[in-house]
Amino acid sequence: MAASSRAPQRTRTLHLGTLGAFLAVAGTLSPPVHALGFTEALELAEQQSPRITAQRLQIDAAGSTQKAAGTLPDPKLSLGIENFPVTGMDRGSLSRESMTMQRLALMQEVPNRAKRDAQIAGAQAKVERERATLAVQRVQIRQELSQAWILAQAIEQRDLVITDLLAENQRLQDSLPSRIAGGTAQANDLLAARQEALALSDRRDDLRRDRAKARAMLRRWVGSRSDEVLQGTPGPLSRPVEELRAQVQRHAELAQYPAMQAMAAAESLEAQAQTRGDWSWEVAYSRRARRWGDMVSFQVTFDLPWQQERRQGPQIKAKQLELQRLEAEQEDVTRRRLQELDDSAAELAALQSQIERLQSAGIGLAQGRAQLALSNYQAAKGDLSAVLGARAQVLEAQWRLIDLQVQRDAVTARLNSLIAD
Repeated sequence: MAASSRAPQRTRTLHLGTLGAFLAVAGTLSPPVHALGFTEALELAEQQSPRITAQRLQIDAAGSTQKAAGTLPDPKLSLGIENFPVTGMDRGSLSRESMTMQRLALMQEVPNRAKRDAQIAGAQAKVERERATLAVQRVQIRQELSQAWILAQAIEQRDLVITDLLAENQRLQDSLPSRIAGGTAQANDLLAARQEALALSDRRDDLRRDRAKARAMLRRWVGSRSDEVLQGTPGPLSRPVEELRAQVQRHAELAQYPAMQAMAAAESLEAQAQTRGDWSWEVAYSRRARRWGDMVSFQVTFDLPWQQERRQGPQIKAKQLELQRLEAEQEDVTRRRLQELDDSAAELAALQSQIERLQSAGIGLAQGRAQLALSNYQAAKGDLSAVLGARAQVLEAQWRLIDLQVQRDAVTARLNSLIAD
């Protein structure tokens, strides 16, 4: 009997252990919360961007055009009748007049070699310019995605602050009826607490609106995955500002100028090649009446650029001035970008100092003051307005910290996106 009574107990123990193991395994097999990392979001943004697609098509178009650069024009075939009589005894006849001929000619224009070489160089420079433009657009997408990402994460942080304060407010409202009944609180304290809850609820509604806008900005880049949890950040400063200054010529905007200058230089060479003139050749077969015999003609034609001061000279001058304009514009953009680097470095240093001050002292002081006000109120040594005022300062301090972090991260993301790959 003792053995039989212990057997069901062992069976129940085994069943409970199996159930516990099953629940543990089921817990590990529960669907994970989907999260979108910043690096993955950046890849999605580049893959799905119509802007990138359009620019890649532009590169392909420029590459296709490059294949035709420097090739000879298509030959020309001409058919005609020469010396056809319209008066006299032989009028209207193709055979009675010996000078009447049915003519078939093939002509080929041959631009000079310098012009064709310049066309080849210009087409190659155009391809390089389009590639540089693609790099600039990738940088711009990274900047815009980073800004949307930072704003979306900041809204989530603000929502956590509001949620905590609303929870504290609810605990306060729950404790007030008994305190009012006991005479340790006044009736208008409950009204003040409810007013604070209303103000916090208004801010939470603003956050919901801002969250919808921020997610809409992300949806532009990553599609339906914009509603997932955002994991990770655009990252800290990848290069010191001094290194960015040293590599300013690789700035996304400045990276286009070498290709633009190469295009202008090729156009200048092509204009100079106009002074050499082009030439063409032509072969013609002239058919006459049988008794007169057929003839073959060959001729070569040369351009004579004898008005260079009025025709080619001004064009050459214009192309040279365009090249100088690009060089001056590049210098101006370089100086402006260097100034922006210095401004960003100063702004980043100030923001970092303010953030550290808030984290090390500012928020702690505000929270300590709020705790002291609450302790005094609970000990009937203060009124609720002091508590609510101190908690409002805590909210503003936390709000300001998030704002400063957003500004710092935005400046950092902008600096990280200056150099075109």
